[in-house]
Amino acid sequence: MSYQHILLVTDLLSDADIVAQRAKRVIAGSPDAHLSVLHIVEDDMVRFGYELVPASSLSGKKDGENWQEARIKLAKFLERNDLDAANSEVTAAISNSAGIINYCHKNDVDLLVIGRHERRGIAAWLVGATADSILPNVPCDSLVIKLDKPVPE
Repeated sequence: MSYQHILLVTDLLSDADIVAQRAKRVIAGSPDAHLSVLHIVEDDMVRFGYELVPASSLSGKKDGENWQEARIKLAKFLERNDLDAANSEVTAAISNSAGIINYCHKNDVDLLVIGRHERRGIAAWLVGATADSILPNVPCDSLVIKLDKPVPE
């Protein structure tokens, strides 16, 4: 199958390059596909009555220190992995899962590429894995790259 729109989701941690290299192999098999790369900065929430609203949506600005640092890291990630992305984006979401699922729906993604760290014990119960929470909800094929263990940021 030849894909048209491949989305590579990255946390920009040190093992993200492993996921990028696997994505490159898939792209090579789909020469007409365009690549999007997404990194999500989890947004602070502000309470309005009974609703929670992302703080970035109130100010309209995404210029904080976290945003600038994420943009710089994403640019270095793309260059280091020689990725020719049609679209690279740092965006905010209430959670990584919600941001990825929404992006896939809005942008007609037909293949999602994401890394997954195995978590055991209490970490699995408290944190879980982003890949586990999105797979039942994304409207496209998914390639999950198993990574050895979580790495520090």
